[in-house]
Amino acid sequence: MKTKRKFKLKKSVIDILKVIGTILGILLALLFIYLNNIHQLQNLGYSKLASRNILFKFKKKYVLDIGTNRTLNAAFESKYYVEDNLDSYSKIKYQPHKNLIKNINLLIKKKYSNSNISMILEHGSDEDVTEFIKRDKIRYLEEFYSISYAKLKNYDRYVNYSDETGEDEETVVLAVNLDMDKEDYQDPVVINKYSLDVLVNKHRQLSDKYKPSDLVKVSSKYASDSDILSSKVALDAFIKMYNAIKKDDLGIVINSGFRSYEEQEELCNLYRSLYGDNYVERYVAKAGFSEHQTGLAFDIGSTSSNVFANSKEYEWMQDNAYKYGFILRYPKDKEDITGYSYEPWHYRYVGEKIASYIKKHNSTYEEYYYEFIDK
Repeated sequence: MKTKRKFKLKKSVIDILKVIGTILGILLALLFIYLNNIHQLQNLGYSKLASRNILFKFKKKYVLDIGTNRTLNAAFESKYYVEDNLDSYSKIKYQPHKNLIKNINLLIKKKYSNSNISMILEHGSDEDVTEFIKRDKIRYLEEFYSISYAKLKNYDRYVNYSDETGEDEETVVLAVNLDMDKEDYQDPVVINKYSLDVLVNKHRQLSDKYKPSDLVKVSSKYASDSDILSSKVALDAFIKMYNAIKKDDLGIVINSGFRSYEEQEELCNLYRSLYGDNYVERYVAKAGFSEHQTGLAFDIGSTSSNVFANSKEYEWMQDNAYKYGFILRYPKDKEDITGYSYEPWHYRYVGEKIASYIKKHNSTYEEYYYEFIDK
């Protein structure tokens, strides 16, 4: 009977296995430390890519001292990262631009301060900043860009308008944003997509395809004509206002609502044949430039007076229309801003929040739009 032989490893093999075990232990420990560092950085808001690059560049302590910083995150994600610009990255306000770090590097090279770079980035799109960098350094950016709604791309126009008019910076920025440095109807912004906050004036044109997405027919209870159409959201608000004013023994009626591009064109041609070109230029919006095409504007009349501006209903509207989301679109003292003469009957639905702000600050939709919507 054969006896079993015990298998015994040679000492040299055992030593090798010990070494391998030690190496694996070290690698596992390093992996644990690495993953723990990645997790720590990600908890601060850094992406996995940025966290990995932070560790590889031995910048963990620097980043932990700074804390959460979106510009730093973008820098460590970018192939344009420059070590010498690290402190600047951490002090420049983040903007979601495709070429953010590349453009920051170029602006630093032009000797702009960190605060000025933040200002430049804040006031323009990625394309605007890329184009702006091509010009020589501007010494006094704060002149216009301390104003929140100033636009980077309009710099030359601001300078020219300021030189021509001598107006203060805030007036210049608003005027140029409103295209008041251009002739009426010259080079307008063309709008195709429907939106509730759309701005229409002599420099912002609705295309012939533009049409409200919620057009409804206005009941004869609320309108002077059986064929008037309106945006549903505006009509619903009007009905609430109609019921409120009725409680005060007053009455309002919609005399005009939605008009299509083609209908506005026909209206212009009619008035042109009756009164001539000068009348149309002064008092009638060209096709595409009328708020009525939005479906959000109403010409409102009184059921007790033929002259709306002299009616009690008009006084009530002045005090209460904003509560229902309506503004007097073309006020008496704002012709230079709106581009239109005073129209006491023309009301535009903008929603209660915007209407309340405009009422409180005695401003116009143009002023609100460029300060808060199209900054």
